[in-house]
This record gives sequence, structure tokens and C-alpha cells, in this order.
Amino acid sequence: MITEEKKTGFLPHNCILEDRRTLSVSGVNDVDSFDEQTIIASTDLGELTIRGEKLHITRLSLEIGELQVEGNIAALSYADIAPKNTSFWGKVFR
Repeated sequence: MITEEKKTGFLPHNCILEDRRTLSVSGVNDVDSFDEQTIIASTDLGELTIRGEKLHITRLSLEIGELQVEGNIAALSYADIAPKNTSFWGKVFR
């Protein structure tokens, strides 16, 4: 039996923020970049930017689309869905 996610290619997307210290995100396709202040993740609904201090990725499973982050989370923001430019220069000048 084929699940709904496989038919549409679309993963369900949820964000659960607990006490601004722990964030669980489902529907993640990729993590584009990360450091202690910023994590940028790709989802079917757009690029998700997580900002804060002392951010650490505690779990990442791209097979099931899950991301867990711990730290002092200050902001979550989405960029509109744009066509991906996967060429080398497209990634450099992003």
C-alpha cells in the first residue's frame, strides 16, 4: 500500500517548540547550513531559518524528515518557495 506522502512527494510539516529550548521539526528535506546561531533547513513549504544561541542539532533523519534542535531559540522564519538552483554557482551566490 502506498502512503499519501509517497503519492504526492510531500512530507507532513510540523514545528513543535518547547520552552524556547527544544524544537522538533518534521517534513525536513535537507539541512543547508548550520552553526551555533543559525540553522537553515529545506522543507516542502519553504526554507526554514532557525535563529538563536548555542544551537545544536541533536537529531537529524532525512529518511523520515525529522530534525531536533536544542539551544536558546529566538526566531523561526520561512522564505517563500523558490526554484532550487543546484549548480555550483547557484549555491555560492545564494
